[in-house]
Amino acid sequence: MRDFIRFIIKYHFAILFLIIEVICLLLVFNYNAYQRSSFLSSSSALTGNIFKSYNAGAEYLMLREINEDLARENAYLRSRLPESFRASKDYFTLVHDSLSMQEYIYRSARVINNSTNQRFNYITLNKGRLNGIEPEMGVISNKGAVGIVKNVSDNYSTVISIINTRLKISAKLKESGFFGSLEWDGTSYRYVYLLDIPRHAKVNVGDMVVTSGYSSIFPEGILLGTVEDVVLEKGASFYRIKVKLTVDFKNLSFVEVVGHTTRDEKVNLEKETEDD
Repeated sequence: MRDFIRFIIKYHFAILFLIIEVICLLLVFNYNAYQRSSFLSSSSALTGNIFKSYNAGAEYLMLREINEDLARENAYLRSRLPESFRASKDYFTLVHDSLSMQEYIYRSARVINNSTNQRFNYITLNKGRLNGIEPEMGVISNKGAVGIVKNVSDNYSTVISIINTRLKISAKLKESGFFGSLEWDGTSYRYVYLLDIPRHAKVNVGDMVVTSGYSSIFPEGILLGTVEDVVLEKGASFYRIKVKLTVDFKNLSFVEVVGHTTRDEKVNLEKETEDD
């Protein structure tokens, strides 16, 4: 208290000046319309800028939550697309529950680890067995295919990236329908190669390359990339097609894991046929 009294005594002239100044300003603004309107306009602009900056900061801090909500919504909407259901002429007579005809289910996940500069690149997701993730499920993003789930724990899963020299994906040219094998050569993370396309197939730079749907992992028609270059060596029967990936693996945050509801049935039947 003694220090406060000393402060008042020491600066009493300055404090008195400020009090008188405030009183004068109040009188000016209260009894002069022009000064009052100018003050209100200035204060409104200042307050508006403050609130604008505050809201911008708040929205930035909420971006992760917003993106996760959007990823979940995208996964749900993708699961409701007609392509996610099996077509059947007996559908209306034999099946009354539309969910029983659903062939693909999509689950959103967030990338928490990702490598792009190795020969065997992997991605780690924040979802696992408890979220319905299983090995051999396909992983896609809003720009195209990403990879295939390899290992799963209760809360996490690892994904073999498309830019992994051990991974081969069944792919086809969207325009002509010719299919082959998509592989990475271990060099640039932006390019892969489509092989086994016969020389009589029509291929043009810019053609889209999509999943073939033959592997029971990815639905048919998921975008992989576009044809960048076409090479046919002398005497060769197949093209070597350079494909630019649509997914930028150095800018990958949210993905969707694709569950094929009838995959085991299809795989087991094909295995029985091979063993016959």
